[in-house]
Order: sequence, then structure tokens, then C-alpha cells
Amino acid sequence: MATSGRNRRAPASTPPKDAWLVDVADAASRDAGGVPVQLLGDYLPLLADAAVSGRRPKRAELETVSLLGRQAAERGISAGRVVQLYLSAARRLWQELPMVVRTRDREAVRAAAAAVLHVIDEAVATLAEGYAEARRDLVRREETLRRELVDDLLRGDSDLGALVERAEPFGLDLARVHQVALAAPARRLPDTDAAISALESVIFDRLGDRDVLVATKDGMLVVLAPAEPAAAGLASPAAALPNDLGQLMHGELNRLRHGRPWRVAVGRAHPGLYGIARSYEEAREALTMAGRLRVDQRVVNAHDLLVYRVLIRDQPAIVDLVSAVLTPLTRARGGAEPLLATLEAYFGTGAVATEAAKLLHVSVRTVTYRLDRIRTLTGYDPASPEHRFTLQTAVLGAKALNWPAEPLPTAG
Repeated sequence: MATSGRNRRAPASTPPKDAWLVDVADAASRDAGGVPVQLLGDYLPLLADAAVSGRRPKRAELETVSLLGRQAAERGISAGRVVQLYLSAARRLWQELPMVVRTRDREAVRAAAAAVLHVIDEAVATLAEGYAEARRDLVRREETLRRELVDDLLRGDSDLGALVERAEPFGLDLARVHQVALAAPARRLPDTDAAISALESVIFDRLGDRDVLVATKDGMLVVLAPAEPAAAGLASPAAALPNDLGQLMHGELNRLRHGRPWRVAVGRAHPGLYGIARSYEEAREALTMAGRLRVDQRVVNAHDLLVYRVLIRDQPAIVDLVSAVLTPLTRARGGAEPLLATLEAYFGTGAVATEAAKLLHVSVRTVTYRLDRIRTLTGYDPASPEHRFTLQTAVLGAKALNWPAEPLPTAG
């Protein structure tokens, strides 16, 4: 009876048949820094089966491993750690295989090792493919969300509460002071991923990864970055902070093989959600105006072009001024452009004819002759303080309207 009782109690204390595989899985999880053992799935039984029978994994079994790789990526576990889990599990399983497998003849052991290595090779490769595919899906999803967020931020008319919630995963505090910078390539936008990665790397290193967003819009690169609160609302270029963001972007983008020469425009810093949209509009207008004005600088600041924004804001008035004051110059031999260039150089050098001549690479006599022709044709004397403001404003307006290269706009 005692013997019978001992026989009945024995199964309760005997470990399950595959208990040693559970121990292997737990140890591998510890080796990999606590990666969940559930991500192993049936990988260990596959290895054990291969060692005993030489069986190779079936397609359905490998598809399961691929799904486990996707799960690891979606949980945010690094690829290195999940691969370490699988390799550590294989190493520990081989060490713990029952002695009946480990003590067979040499050829049998070699065959078992080859079968196990084949399973490891196929499983880890399939795991990595599943992981990479999931990461690509996540990146595409994040890129879509980021692009939609950028569009709404730059438009400035979206629901504030919803935007705050959507911006939080990207580390954006919409209550802070931000500025927007735009980078336009000389031709079409090159490899978008490479350009964004390059900018993110250098900007994150300088400014940190919070309150910085890099995306694309309308064929341009967009950078939303924090600014010092003191930079908001600066009224004059003399008070402006150094344009580190624009120079930083231009320097990094010029390292790329395609897209050069880049032009970068930086809007002024403004607080709050609507300040982001305002800074974007300033940067966009600065890019357009820099092209019209044929500005040489590759990095332009919105505050440097404020006078042109004022001029074109009342376009009918500035068109009327240019038409009334400057169109008589078109009757000159050679057209209006040489005379306009002379006026611009003359005013830019403080109304000093000798300095204007140096700037234009012509003789002083040529400059004085042109100034005299301007007085004769327009009735305005560039040397007269009373006339100088009208002429200079008209010249600035002509540059803003790209006249005479383009005809003056007509009243719509």
C-alpha cells in the first residue's frame, strides 16, 4: 500500500516533460535584459526537435517567428536585444540538451549541430525581417502623423486642444516661443529621408530632441525649433539674436550630394500656436522675396526683409508709385535696368557717387551721367533730400515686384 501511495504521489512532484526549456527561456530572457520570453514562441521546441530529428522548420512556423519580430518592434524593444534573446536561447539550449543527444557518436552530434544552426539561421533572419518590416510601417505611420501635424501647425487655424494632444508625442510644447525655418533646394528636393536625418542629427545635437520638428512641405524642408523667449517680438535687426538655426541648417544641407545650392529662410520667433504659423509665413515670404531681389546670401532672415513686406502689403499703392515715378526710365537707351541699378547703388552707399561707381565697376562720370538722366526723365533729383525718399521707396518697390523683368501687376 505504501509503495502504491508513493507511486501515486510521484507524478505530482515530477517536472513537466519540457520544464528544462522553460528554464532555458527564462535564462535567455535575463541575458537579453528582461526581454519577454513570450517573444520566443515555439523557437526552443523547434531547436530541440532539430537536434533530435534533424527536422527543418515549416513555412508556417517561420511566419510565426516573423510575427514575433513585428511584436518586438511594436513594443519598442531594440533589434539587438531581441536577437540576443534568440541567440542566448540557442546557446543555452545546446548546453542543456539531454545527455542522450549530447553523447551520441561524433557524426550524429555533428548532424544535430548542423540542424540546430540551420534553424537558428532561418529563425533569426525571419525574426529580423519581421522586425524591420514593422519598423518601416511604424516610420511611415509616424511620418504621416508628423506631416499632418506640421500642416496643421503651419496653417494655424486648427483646434488648439487637439493640436496640443497630437504634438505631445513629438515633444512639442506649444506654449513656448518657436521659430520656423525653411530650406529650398536649387532643384527638386533630394532624398527626403537623407535630408531629414541629416538635419535631425545636427539640430538635435545642438538643441536637443524636444520642441524640434523636421518635416517636408511643398517641396521644402521645414524645421520648427524653440527660440529664446527674449527673441520674440524683436523690433529691429540690431536687436536680433544670431541666426544660428539658419546657418546650422545651411551648413549641414550643403554636405548632401544633391540639392545644392540651398537657400534657407528663417522666420522671426513668436510665442504660442499662432506664432508658429506667423513665423512660417514670414519665412515663406522671405524665400520668395529673396528670389525676386536676387539676394546673394544663402541664409536670409525675415526681419531683414520687413520693409519689403510693408511695401507689398499695399500692392496697389506701390504699383502706382513705381508706375508714376520709374516707368519713364524705360525710355532711356538700354532701358530702365541700368538706371535702377545705379539708383540702388547710389542710395546703398549713402548717396556718394564715387562709392557707387566702385560698387557698379563703372566710372564716376558714368554714375553722374545716369543720375542726371534719371532727374531728366522722372523729374525727381536723386541728390535732393526732398526727392530721395520717393525715389528710394520706388526702387525698393520695383525690386519687390521684380520690375522691369516682370510687368507691373494690374488692378484685379
